[in-house]
Amino acid sequence: MSEPKKKGCLGCSFPLVIIIGIVFLGLVVLAVVGGAIGRELFGDLGLSFLEIDKPHPELPPEVVFQIFGFPITNSIVGAWFTIVFLVVFSWAVSRRLKLIPGRLQSAFEYILGSLYDFCQSVAGEVNGRRFFPLVATIFLFVAFNAWLSLIPGFGSYEVLNPEGHHMHLFRGANTDFNLPLALAFVSFFMVLFFGLKTMGFRYLELYVNFRQFVKGLGQLVRGKLKAGLSGVFLGVIDLVVGGLEFLSHLIRIVSLTLRLFGNMTAGEILLLVTAFLIPWLFALPFYGLELLVGFLQALIFAGLTLVFLTMATAGHGEEAH
Repeated sequence: MSEPKKKGCLGCSFPLVIIIGIVFLGLVVLAVVGGAIGRELFGDLGLSFLEIDKPHPELPPEVVFQIFGFPITNSIVGAWFTIVFLVVFSWAVSRRLKLIPGRLQSAFEYILGSLYDFCQSVAGEVNGRRFFPLVATIFLFVAFNAWLSLIPGFGSYEVLNPEGHHMHLFRGANTDFNLPLALAFVSFFMVLFFGLKTMGFRYLELYVNFRQFVKGLGQLVRGKLKAGLSGVFLGVIDLVVGGLEFLSHLIRIVSLTLRLFGNMTAGEILLLVTAFLIPWLFALPFYGLELLVGFLQALIFAGLTLVFLTMATAGHGEEAH
């Protein structure tokens, strides 16, 4: 005999679906009336346990303590927290590698394998292997900085600083302008490093090329007026183009910094405001959005670094062997 067909929604009975719907609707109503909007519309209904302090976003990080006179901000502590988490997570996965991996090992292998394939698809087999450690480190650091800051209570834990003031111990490191700027400088100098390693000092000719200008001056000295003037003119163009190329590299630093800092800071402010207006439930979709934004920003930062590295060594892969 065939089994009777289940009635309901997604295998659940209609009474259970109705109960879940009523509970969810009740939570929505409770969140609305307990938030800032509800208090403005209905007054204080005694739902103080749902109240969230009015957000006061501050761009400068707070100094928590000092080490040998060097100020340690809550964003630095947040970055340390990310580093410790990644180290412990990597150790936990790699200390007992199995031929048939478990879920944790499979997830870690999938992430690293996808990043490795991405590097090879952009930079080629040889350069992809060379760039993979840097690109993977940037991606994991930026992504987990963004995701760990979404943990409830991450930014609300307070401590007393040496002056006796209450300070937040943790802050998402991506929301501190200094960290995206530092990562952008790392990207810039690693591009310069790999360019010099691949091409030698000839790589600097992309920015400062006096060869044609000096050649033109030499022709003028030897009395070749027409060829000399042409050489000097072309040399000046080379210098201007090199200056513009160097300027474009500096603009990359600004672009990478502002993109990461702006998106992460805007996302944090959005979560604070939504949680204040309608606690918890209204903010949940935005938590999912911020998970996606953190992934995309990490991928963009690491991907652009990979593209810049590939451009710096393009056409010279054989010389690097």
